[in-house]
Amino acid sequence: MDRFPNAANVDFHSPLDLSKAATAVLDAEGRVCGWGPSARRLLGHPAEDVLGRPAARLLAGSTEQRLSALCAAHKPRSTVLDLHCQDGRTLRAAVTFSSLAHWGAAATVVVAADLAELRGWEAQLAMLQGLATESSVGLTIFDTDFHVVWGNVSTDLELAGVAQYVGLHASALFPEGEFISRHHPPDEDQVMEQVLKTGEPILGMHYRGRAPADPGREHVWSCSYYRLVDARGEPLGLFEESLDITEQYRAQERLSLLVRAGKRIGASLDVRRTAAELADVAVPQLADEVLVDLPPAVIEGRQPPTGSAPGHSLLRMHGRTPEEFRTTPVSYPPSSLQALSLATSRPVVGDTTSEEAGEGAGGRGTAARPCCLFVPLLARDAVLGLATFRRDSNPDPFGPEEQTLAVELAERAAVGIDNARRYTSQHEAALVLQHSLLPRHLPEQSAVEVAYRYLPADSRVGVGGDWFDLIPLSGARVGLTVGDVVGHGVHAAATMGRLRATVRTLALLDLDPAELLTRLDGLVAQDSEPHADDGLGDEALGVTCLYAIYDPVSGRCVWASAGHPPPIVADASGSVALSALAPGPPLGLGSLPYENVELNLSDGSVVAFFTDGVVEDRRTDIDSGIDRLAHVLTWQRCPLEELCDRALSTLPPGPQADDATLLLIRTRRLGGDRVADLELPPDPAMVAHARTDTERQLESWGLSELSFTAELVVSELVTNSIRYATGPVMLRLIRDRSLLCEVSDNAHTAPHLRRARRDDEGGRGLFLVAQVSQRWGTRYTSSGKTIWAELAIP
Repeated sequence: MDRFPNAANVDFHSPLDLSKAATAVLDAEGRVCGWGPSARRLLGHPAEDVLGRPAARLLAGSTEQRLSALCAAHKPRSTVLDLHCQDGRTLRAAVTFSSLAHWGAAATVVVAADLAELRGWEAQLAMLQGLATESSVGLTIFDTDFHVVWGNVSTDLELAGVAQYVGLHASALFPEGEFISRHHPPDEDQVMEQVLKTGEPILGMHYRGRAPADPGREHVWSCSYYRLVDARGEPLGLFEESLDITEQYRAQERLSLLVRAGKRIGASLDVRRTAAELADVAVPQLADEVLVDLPPAVIEGRQPPTGSAPGHSLLRMHGRTPEEFRTTPVSYPPSSLQALSLATSRPVVGDTTSEEAGEGAGGRGTAARPCCLFVPLLARDAVLGLATFRRDSNPDPFGPEEQTLAVELAERAAVGIDNARRYTSQHEAALVLQHSLLPRHLPEQSAVEVAYRYLPADSRVGVGGDWFDLIPLSGARVGLTVGDVVGHGVHAAATMGRLRATVRTLALLDLDPAELLTRLDGLVAQDSEPHADDGLGDEALGVTCLYAIYDPVSGRCVWASAGHPPPIVADASGSVALSALAPGPPLGLGSLPYENVELNLSDGSVVAFFTDGVVEDRRTDIDSGIDRLAHVLTWQRCPLEELCDRALSTLPPGPQADDATLLLIRTRRLGGDRVADLELPPDPAMVAHARTDTERQLESWGLSELSFTAELVVSELVTNSIRYATGPVMLRLIRDRSLLCEVSDNAHTAPHLRRARRDDEGGRGLFLVAQVSQRWGTRYTSSGKTIWAELAIP
């Protein structure tokens, strides 16, 4: 289908051309003696109505004398006359009178055309004249062999004279030029061949090259190609229309560059990566190479140097990926352009050698003098470093618009580098805080063998709020806890540290797991109230925690969960079991009570406590992750350290979105040879019996040197229990890393340590116990209480 269906109606012939104009012949007396068909088309009068009649009858408002004067002129005369049409209209026409007297005939040929059509044709002619002599659009005609035939004045100016190229091939105009538009033939010969063959014009192709009139500057033209045909439709050649769009193209390139910079620069929160992003965006559109130099303090996340521009101790960034990142030291003499840019905080343009650019012997060579633009990296009124934009292959200097663009790119990069620096600083602080709050090593316990792993989240996410702990309790028992604060950063780490300390404090009160979580829930809820002003309330709303107590004497493990995944247990045979009880609500909601879960663990059972980072990520649901961890625990006979490594090796590769904490324990049971129980009736006479049995048991354990101290402690504790209890009293001795003495009764009142007066007959028992033992305390049970004391084994 034709792109321009009315193109055939376009006619550049003059309306006064004999092939189109109305023609008539007048005799010597002014009568019409000839009337052509075109005259009838113009005025509507048939020949029989006008032949032989005076021509003056066709004039409107003109006298016969004027007509006679026009006919009598020896030279052709042109004028404007109003003519009568057959339909009664008056037509203003351009009329030319040509006398035939010099041909020996007494007659005059009259040629007429509609004046409006003539004026329109004259406007078209003027337009063509303007395109040829005044238009900024380059017009060039090529023959069918693509040789230059003609060019207008714009082409003449670009080529510094088109006459020298007439007859030469089109490729001679811009030898190093190239098309940069896509989806078209790659070179000019193919473009012309396609247009000449198909007749389909190719419009708006972008062509880049250097004009002969301006060889030092690269230009971009928008070019269109059309086929030229003669009256028979045969190809005459090609017509090229070109418009210099260099400024518009560069403006569009700058805009697209800024858009790309907004999407890419500063998105990584990594100083090195941000420097690489600046280079990736600016090359090759703005420069052939971009160098970024930063002080070591900025790279390490510290405050940039103050007081003077950091020109004497900078590190140049290299590499595009973390594996390639490296730095080399650079320094600038005080008189260098780089030092001037840093000192004035302004961009500086100049030609420099490789040494002057700070490359040293490892640069591009001493002979090269690239054009450089030095732009300081400024953020928050501080100089963070220097960006160098270099041009080696492109000799064009950096113009004002390009300098403005480079400054804007440098500003974006500086903001990104400063944000990355601040993030690095906060991340390092959060890591230090978190590591200081997490246990550096877990104390060895007779009850369990322990191994653990803590895998921080990807640095771009930030430090999380995972924590874990092992807490020695009375009676050779251990408390085990693992928790997770939702969120990342310093607040999450601080909240984690406070909660871990709170759990440890509550655990030392010998609370059962459900009671401990209930109290912890109340504390978290208080911190989450609107009036809480410690800045930790938001994180506190997303806290999960699991707390368990393992007793190596009975093999009993009790645990409760506040929204935390339950532990996975693998017994000595390798059979893996998951808890059937759903966890309670996360801390801080205060909605549902927490329940204890009791398990009897055989000697050598492996229990896994973990956070959701071990079993869940963006690509794996939590159920699949738990199944994966449970499969690892089937190898429970392996060393715990090996099991930890196996568990974390199953995590998907790549950066982790959340912290991953894994705490593995292998249970141990204290055999009967290390535990002695004695039930005593509530009779004061039994105190002596308790001392005797204690002495005998210590002798069998080879601890006779502790007999006096142990008998004193047992005597005081048993005496207190018999005095206030109503049922039997249980005495338990445990030989562990220390000697444990426990006395249990059915009373729920706890004894208090006090300082007895000189005249008091009692009240010194617990004071003596406190003086001779490492520590002592009271824990409550469902049937009463237990008072315990630990004695150091020499």
